[in-house]
Amino acid sequence: MENQQDLKSEGKVATAIEEQTAKFPSDLFLWAALGSMAVSLTLKIMGKKHTALFVGQWAAPFLLLGIYNKLVKLEGHDQTDKGE
Repeated sequence: MENQQDLKSEGKVATAIEEQTAKFPSDLFLWAALGSMAVSLTLKIMGKKHTALFVGQWAAPFLLLGIYNKLVKLEGHDQTDKGE
């Protein structure tokens, strides 16, 4: 098992990003993904196929950001920053 000194702490940029993303409600990213799919469907119906594909591809990144957001809320910064 690794001791605390072997673990690397988060950088300043990652810590700042985690502090900001933890402020967003987790369901925001789910709604953004669903919204992008709805907009994509609308664009597809309107005959704008390329734009529909572009917007439809936003759903996966939104869901990944939601997972990251949830992990930050559950785990927080790394253990060395918490002083545990």
